[in-house]
Amino acid sequence: MSVEIQEVVSKKQLRQFVEFPNRLYRDNPYYVPQLVSADLDSLTPGKNHAFDFCEGKYWLASRDGKIVGRIAGIINHEYNKQMGKIYIRFGWLDFVDDEEVVNQLIHTMETWAKSKNADFICGPVGFLEFDIAGVLVEGYDQIPTAYGKYNAPYYAGHLERLGYAKEVDWVEYQVKIPDTIPAAVHRVAQVTAERHGLTLLQFDNKKALLAYADKLFALMNRQYACIHGFTQLTPGQVEDLKNQFLPMLNLKFVSIVVDSNDELVGFAICLPSVSKALQKARGHLFPFGFIHILRALRKNDTIDTLLIAVATEYQNKGVTAMMFDRLWQQMHDNGFTTLESTRQLENNLHVRNLWNRFGFKLHKRARSFIKSVEK
Repeated sequence: MSVEIQEVVSKKQLRQFVEFPNRLYRDNPYYVPQLVSADLDSLTPGKNHAFDFCEGKYWLASRDGKIVGRIAGIINHEYNKQMGKIYIRFGWLDFVDDEEVVNQLIHTMETWAKSKNADFICGPVGFLEFDIAGVLVEGYDQIPTAYGKYNAPYYAGHLERLGYAKEVDWVEYQVKIPDTIPAAVHRVAQVTAERHGLTLLQFDNKKALLAYADKLFALMNRQYACIHGFTQLTPGQVEDLKNQFLPMLNLKFVSIVVDSNDELVGFAICLPSVSKALQKARGHLFPFGFIHILRALRKNDTIDTLLIAVATEYQNKGVTAMMFDRLWQQMHDNGFTTLESTRQLENNLHVRNLWNRFGFKLHKRARSFIKSVEK
């Protein structure tokens, strides 16, 4: 029987759309389910402030009444204004290894993109830089971070067959946390603080951290402006991110550096890995999923980098050494043996250079593809 494509128009279909990869990869030991409730919110206008300047359509592919694929089409109007071109994004892409299924999904999305007068079609990417992006092209035998995504090896080949070429790659590093922090890190941190009049803040409670949150996101808006796919965070999005991440943060793994005027010059935030906890939760917080996540946040041997930024005028001056001098020690003292970098652009050498004094390896790579649209 031929493949049928249906636009997602009901709550039932949206839930089917979100839950499809959890069924597709149910028996895969490397797949990490996303929380169904979080994905539903991300894809629902009124629950995600990205819809203030984005729009999206979602489609399901089915055969013989069984769902066999999904895809989202996305327009980020602010990004298109920045670029001066019309980019149509596709995301939330998953499918069985079947040419007809992929062809129909991509054709449906491309037809919609052409109706929007697209200049380029790119993906997989989401509404924002913080959404999961890319097709995994290396690291199929690795568990992704909660901010990455697993997919089978056949995805990239199908996209290339349909005329899509590499746009950018994101890479992930696995870093060994040393038993002894290199003395050079301590020296650089101390010299940097004295030379530039900088202070590494420590927080006793989340209310004190929250007082710096707006400065943190303002710095992020400045420093991430040149990152692929990034658009300025609006006040509504900032509130979304605060609500999403603040409850999970452990203040031991937050480093913020300020100058003599209490202006933020850099921050690094890490979070104990919840990947294995999400596997146990199977995409649901209740009835027991939240218990697995709480346990992972309290006791773990792996920690993920979440966000890192340093003001341009302080880059390459030792600020990252200040931040990680304390973080490395906290990680070691709290029983962590491994740090996982979340996805970063392959040409982001500022972040990669953080790991040079430690044992590290590049062990995962994800790719975004692009295709020009014939007018």
